[in-house]
Amino acid sequence: MTSPESRSTRRETPATPSRAGRNLPAAIGVGVGLGAVIIGSLVLRKELMLAVIIAAIALGVWELRRALTRVSIEVPLVPTLVGAVSMLLSAYVGGGEALIVTLGLTCVGVLIWRIADGVAGAVRDIAGGFFVAVYPGFLAGFAALMLAAPDGARRIVVFILVTVLSDVGGYAAGVAFGRHPMAPSVSPKKSWEGFAGSVVTSAVGGAIAVHFLLDGPWWGGALLGACAAVAATVGDLAESTIKRDLGIKDMSNVLPGHGGIMDRLDSLLLVAPLAWALLAWVVPTT
Repeated sequence: MTSPESRSTRRETPATPSRAGRNLPAAIGVGVGLGAVIIGSLVLRKELMLAVIIAAIALGVWELRRALTRVSIEVPLVPTLVGAVSMLLSAYVGGGEALIVTLGLTCVGVLIWRIADGVAGAVRDIAGGFFVAVYPGFLAGFAALMLAAPDGARRIVVFILVTVLSDVGGYAAGVAFGRHPMAPSVSPKKSWEGFAGSVVTSAVGGAIAVHFLLDGPWWGGALLGACAAVAATVGDLAESTIKRDLGIKDMSNVLPGHGGIMDRLDSLLLVAPLAWALLAWVVPTT
């Protein structure tokens, strides 16, 4: 017979968290919701997707700035936030040259804004501001460049698809076959077997997606997928390095079960310029 004390103890014992350390139902719900927003905006109007990208990057700038304050780096918020939004708009409207010019203007704005606040810590804060301007602002500009193409909605679908397939393939292969750590000091659970799964899954998905969605060569899609897997892995490791250096697990908690928006954008940001360049090569716009 179970004693009242043991029953009470059992009731008070919290549920064992998943191995991933996440709230799985919340993570699935948020993931489905984000997917619905992206698909819905792409189906309705490209400008809605641009608005989604702008909102995500604006939140990402805020998260990254907030995280950097943990190591006494005070990034000027106004010029970095305005600059990030301006880079996305200029890329969509004016193309690659406009994106580069806006990045330069953003860096100038960060410099002037921070100098006006005094000398102490200026170099550190300005460097942090330049970093936030490039990551995520400038890198996300390449997604806006893809979106601006006549078939931009389909290019965005291919870009997101190969990135997601890289993550899914890497996770599945890592869980099933992972034995050899890739970067144990940065991301202990990431393995070379998982990386191989990322490359294969993303390459196969890329070949199919580019052929059927963009009427491009299958080999171009396979190349895109393989390169995207490499870039996505680098992006994930880079984000993990940043968070470990800052002493945080997640950039924020705005997405239940996922962490912050930057915790979901890490792979996409590094894949975006690569996807833009490769798609422009294998499926040039007219």
